[in-house]
Amino acid sequence: MYKIMPEVSFNIDTGYLEGLVRGFKSGVLKQTDYLNLVQCETLEDLKLHLQSTDYGHFLANEASPLTVSVIDDKLKEKLVIEFEHMRNHALEPLATFLDYITYSYMIDNIVLLITGTLHQRAISELIPKCHPLGSFEQMEAIHIAATPAELYNAVLVDTPLAPYFIDCISEQDLDEMNIEIIRNTLYKAYLEDFYKFCEELGGATAEIMCEALAFEADR
Repeated sequence: MYKIMPEVSFNIDTGYLEGLVRGFKSGVLKQTDYLNLVQCETLEDLKLHLQSTDYGHFLANEASPLTVSVIDDKLKEKLVIEFEHMRNHALEPLATFLDYITYSYMIDNIVLLITGTLHQRAISELIPKCHPLGSFEQMEAIHIAATPAELYNAVLVDTPLAPYFIDCISEQDLDEMNIEIIRNTLYKAYLEDFYKFCEELGGATAEIMCEALAFEADR
């Protein structure tokens, strides 16, 4: 049976996403944009200038006066919408690669929830503080966790981070181990896993990502 060369079939699976990425790249703010932004005297001036860029009218429905937190929230919202659009159209192995991108944010979110639980903070108060790129379907279920032990079991059962917890962290560690050690232990397992995945893909992905992940690990 005749086999189509990957170069010939590239656009069938990946052409749309490549077009999206090229569009995102062309929309990155230029040096001249930043020079104009630093001259803005108010957040309203900043909003006005951003409207002339690819950021468009992402603040159009926000009432004055603007605040930094509102701008931050809307920027994250725009990022997540664009990222999830790409993820929803991605085939393997790109789909898994994009999932790996979100895991670092998931780790930060889970560590935030663990810290809050250890200090008797309600999970419902902490969820809005989590980074939206690190959210996951089961995050709402974690609302029922009232103790570190319940949170640990919820993480093991209901999140993509379960393998990292099983290999690196025990239930007792949540009470006894410094939270930054927990974060770094999970990051180490995550970076090693991501590195191995990129290495197995080979090609330009391995060449670029393995170096980037090695730098992140060293940092």
